[in-house]
Amino acid sequence: MVGSAASHLLHTLSQIRPPSPNNGNISKPSTPVRRSIAGAWTTRLNIMCAAKAAASPDDDYHATLKALNSRGRRPRKSLGQHYMLNSEINQQLAAAANVQPGDVLLEIGPGTGSLTHVLITSGATVLAIEKDPHMAALVRERFADSQHLKVLQEDIIKCHVRSAMLSLLENVASSSSERPRSAKVVSNIPFNISTDVVKLLLPMGDIFSEVVLLLQEETALRLVESSLETPEYRPINIFINFYSDPEYKLKVPRSNFFPQPNVDAAVVTFKLKQASDYPAVSSTKSFFSMVNSAFSGKRKMLRRSLQHICTSLEVEKALEDAGLPATSRPGELSLDDFVKLHNIIVRA
Repeated sequence: MVGSAASHLLHTLSQIRPPSPNNGNISKPSTPVRRSIAGAWTTRLNIMCAAKAAASPDDDYHATLKALNSRGRRPRKSLGQHYMLNSEINQQLAAAANVQPGDVLLEIGPGTGSLTHVLITSGATVLAIEKDPHMAALVRERFADSQHLKVLQEDIIKCHVRSAMLSLLENVASSSSERPRSAKVVSNIPFNISTDVVKLLLPMGDIFSEVVLLLQEETALRLVESSLETPEYRPINIFINFYSDPEYKLKVPRSNFFPQPNVDAAVVTFKLKQASDYPAVSSTKSFFSMVNSAFSGKRKMLRRSLQHICTSLEVEKALEDAGLPATSRPGELSLDDFVKLHNIIVRA
């Protein structure tokens, strides 16, 4: 009976919606009205927690809402915060990374700690980096008794990830009879920093063996499955394949998040390459500089977009030496093609 009543209450509450952003057609509510709406939304959170607790006392849905309510927090759109409510998805994230006892992991944006809980109970040691000071404090408090978690309250993009991970790996090695394997990244990251995180982590194959991320599905498809001669094919695709072997793993419906985003998500894995496995270029800096220049005029022929590097005739000759048409455009070249072209131009 309690479960039935709770389900009915949740269904009723699901019809309530937080205030919608002004779309230009509806005037912005006055301050008292906004406060009233905010109060009603907070009340909804409290009731939802209680109702869900009656239906299921120990799940991510209840734990997440309870944790947010305990701190008086609501997801911040500016930080791209969407909290996972489904423990099975967190388990699938851990499984995608093949998390094993003794693993050393990096988690970005732990939020209320629902994924953190899965990773720690798998026997791993976790470094969690959280930008929001309130959420960082919440995770520290929730796992205060654990010896397998370190929380850094920092912006992942500005954090010295390499030094932090090397320090953790050394600490784990000193307290264990076995040297830990390469670290892994397992994270449900804010959608608005996806590309920045990929650019930061993928060149760290000397530290991480694998990066497993929960991303906006559109972003996941663009990063992993974009093919030649499509509008989605960009320098980031060259970058990703240079440093890793990416794979789209599974789709995650938007209904698994709070608040529910306007798009679905997806789990993606990046198996990082060692430096010895990178394509052979004389300088990664000059290589990616050339790639970015090539795509700066995506519809232009390379003999025009690379004119600042060498003359049009020299570019045409380099393309022909690489076995490519002199009229090639950047969207027509694979990673291997760009590597050949770069090395020929550098030698010239």
